[in-house]
Amino acid sequence: MNNTKTRTGFFSSKSPAIMLIYIIFLMLPIYWLLNMSLKTNEEILGSFSLFPVNLTFDNYVTIFTDPTWYWGYFNSMIYVVMNTVISLLVALPAAYAFSRYSFLGDKHLFFWLLTNRMAPPAVFALPFFQLYSSVGLFDTHIAVALAHTLFNVPLTVWILEGFMKGVPKEIDETAYVDGFSFFKFFTKIFTPLISSGIGVAAFFCFMFSWVELLLSRTLTAVDAKSIAVTMTKTVSASGVDWGVLAAAGMLTIVPGAIVIYFVRHHIAKGLSLGRV
Repeated sequence: MNNTKTRTGFFSSKSPAIMLIYIIFLMLPIYWLLNMSLKTNEEILGSFSLFPVNLTFDNYVTIFTDPTWYWGYFNSMIYVVMNTVISLLVALPAAYAFSRYSFLGDKHLFFWLLTNRMAPPAVFALPFFQLYSSVGLFDTHIAVALAHTLFNVPLTVWILEGFMKGVPKEIDETAYVDGFSFFKFFTKIFTPLISSGIGVAAFFCFMFSWVELLLSRTLTAVDAKSIAVTMTKTVSASGVDWGVLAAAGMLTIVPGAIVIYFVRHHIAKGLSLGRV
């Protein structure tokens, strides 16, 4: 008994130190990326320093003044937002059907949706490329947005279906008795009840589209090229521009951090109530 108490006290006293080490381990790559973004290429390649010796913001100036870079961010934001909206609009009624009705093959259909999410993007890169090239959608924002829905819609349906099952069916019946149409009931009553699930689903849709590289690189060339694709093409005759690449990496973190900040309450509540 005393040994148990001793071990518990030992781990309790060590847990703050362990947590601090873990946080430093997580933050170190981000700090090093920031450190590189404030250096010149000569300093990055020529010496090792924890802080910039000759502080410079030229790398960030390049990002904001070179159309190749800032249009990459705009293109990424456009198709990421489009994909998130499309995925939610498709997944909300589908998840409602799975949560409220039983029909022939419903479990098999639900499993088939999840298998699409399990498949790697490389499997669909060539079919999407040929299809979009044939119909004139190659190098457009909608092409990448629709390609990403293949992966985001199954995940969104899976998340929302878990939240919708937690809403009693009596609420639906009461609303119909009170004269609500399905659309009015779904938008005014039902959707606010699963707002945490919608926040979680939107977060995962946004993050998958934001960091996905293979499909966005395969389906775009110039007009809709994303920032992730732009970052892979920083090699020139003079070598890799490490400073600009680091600055682009730091700016790539910002949208995800903003999204996490606004949906943090939904994520905290949603991950405890949903299936994720």
